[in-house]
Amino acid sequence: MKKLFTSESVTLGHPDKLCDQIADNILDAYLTLDSDSRVAVEVCAYYNGVVVMGEVSSKANIDIEAIVRKTIIDIGYDDDKLGFNGKKVKIDININTQSSDIAMGVDNSIDLNSIGAGDQGMMFGYATNETNEFMPYPIYMASLLSKRLMQVFKDKVIDYLRPDGKTQVTVLYEDGKPKYIDTILISAQHDEIDLDVLKKDIKKQVIDAVVPKNMINKNTKIYINPTGRFVIGGPVGDSGLTGRKIIVDTYGGVCGHGGGAFSGKDYTKVDRSASYYARYVAKNIVAAKLCDRIEIQVSYAIGMSKPLSIYINTFETNKIAEDKILNIINKVFNFEPSNIIKELDLKKPIYHLTTGFGHFGKNGLPWEVLDKVEIIKSLKD
Repeated sequence: MKKLFTSESVTLGHPDKLCDQIADNILDAYLTLDSDSRVAVEVCAYYNGVVVMGEVSSKANIDIEAIVRKTIIDIGYDDDKLGFNGKKVKIDININTQSSDIAMGVDNSIDLNSIGAGDQGMMFGYATNETNEFMPYPIYMASLLSKRLMQVFKDKVIDYLRPDGKTQVTVLYEDGKPKYIDTILISAQHDEIDLDVLKKDIKKQVIDAVVPKNMINKNTKIYINPTGRFVIGGPVGDSGLTGRKIIVDTYGGVCGHGGGAFSGKDYTKVDRSASYYARYVAKNIVAAKLCDRIEIQVSYAIGMSKPLSIYINTFETNKIAEDKILNIINKVFNFEPSNIIKELDLKKPIYHLTTGFGHFGKNGLPWEVLDKVEIIKSLKD
């Protein structure tokens, strides 16, 4: 059976992703000086300014405006010709302390000797063996393309590019396996330039540089800047907002999503930390070859440390019974927030590393470590 599936990614200069990066850089700045900081920061960017809002409780004092400006400039918005210049944009900061009601739920858990979940909700984790990174192939390739597009802009390999950009990849699956790429779509912001030159350069420097030749054939369609002109971009073209790229951040739409955003939130917020842990569990389960792919859902109530439910779906790829896989998960892993924070060492200022090109499938992040494979294998018989 043949099926098409599509995922997208964005560059760091996309207005929504710009906001995510500002929020996570603010979070990391607080955690660097006070690892017990409670942070829930939202960011909005518009044609000539940035608004930072949210709740923070911390012993640290940081220069939020300086962080905002540095982030914008580092991404590449440092020139008036772009219409958005980090050196000059208006910055409005509206930060309040964390709600005492939320703090009470986290710090005074119903379950003794633990911290409570910082919110209610459901979170998802996913892993598949269709790539070495245990990620779905469409989002894996879309992320590679957007990362490369950003790289050729930053390194001036294509010197007329601007920071904003999007990629999209459609993959043809046959019997559940990726066979070839059906469609590649890239939209790259640029200076005034001949479109034919841009298409040639993007094809050579971006697509040919990262897409395996065996995944492209005569049926593959490539579209580069299909609207033609993409000079106006970033917050000038569209306002940006934290948390509006949650599918780009995760698995490209392959599995469920609880709806909670990640960026700007500290580790007590389970919509971030439990999503990371669910990925950690899913990746180790697939690496232990209990199934070819798995989706894990976990749910919480605010103030309670123990999850309300854990659900799994192996999409009929399981090698042992699903109830046995769930039993192994319950034996090996502990979804209580205090354990997640400790086991994944989430008090460190690592969150700026997650913001661009997806939060999963990257080496060096603690939820990507395969350290439970052998114990899982020992329990499957």
